[in-house]
Amino acid sequence: MWDKIKIEKILFLDIETVPVVYNFEDLSLVMQEHWALKSKYFRNNEISAKDVYEKAGIYAEFGKIICISVAFIIREKDKEPVLRIKSFTSHNEEDLLKSFKSLVLKSFNSDDKYLCAHNGKEFDFPFIARRMLINGIKLPNILNMAGKKPWEVKHFDTLELWKFGDYKHYTSLSLLSEIFSVQSSKDDIDGSMVAKVYYEDENLERIKIYCEKDVLSLAQIFLKMRCESLIQTQNIVFVN
Repeated sequence: MWDKIKIEKILFLDIETVPVVYNFEDLSLVMQEHWALKSKYFRNNEISAKDVYEKAGIYAEFGKIICISVAFIIREKDKEPVLRIKSFTSHNEEDLLKSFKSLVLKSFNSDDKYLCAHNGKEFDFPFIARRMLINGIKLPNILNMAGKKPWEVKHFDTLELWKFGDYKHYTSLSLLSEIFSVQSSKDDIDGSMVAKVYYEDENLERIKIYCEKDVLSLAQIFLKMRCESLIQTQNIVFVN
């Protein structure tokens, strides 16, 4: 079914997240205790909660979103398809999420529209939803899964599609980019560097460019997985 959906009805997205505060010591004592409990699931007793705090950015309770990049494809009769890419960045997460929600409500919140991300069902979609609620923002219907049957959830995940029911391995977006001959985003920074670039280098623009490359790769990989032609470079438009 996923390969029959009109590509124009899909919003591709990628997010970049960082810990809410850069240093473990800057957490409140209560949150330090909660992080110690949370991190027990992926550290042994010889490693302290502080030692694994760099992972805090991937948990919505301890991290925040600093960039959401989206891409959507426009097809007009007798014209080549165009891929438009837009990013939402801010040090104020509430403002960022409200701007993203406005786009979703305007163009991608009806029953015939879809969201797509790589590992989106495990990470991007729930992270956005949780951070919206933390910021007091009502969820758009396309992100609200409460009470929905599986076929009513309008989410595509290229990681899930690539597994074909095989749950033994994680396949990165970078690896899929390589095997599908799609330009990868990993020519500057990678996810492990985002917090440093944000807090130490104070370079949100660099993170935005990295995120945009990821969402570009995502859209192109989705096309490849449907055996469709890639969007040509001259038809990729970055929107302010």
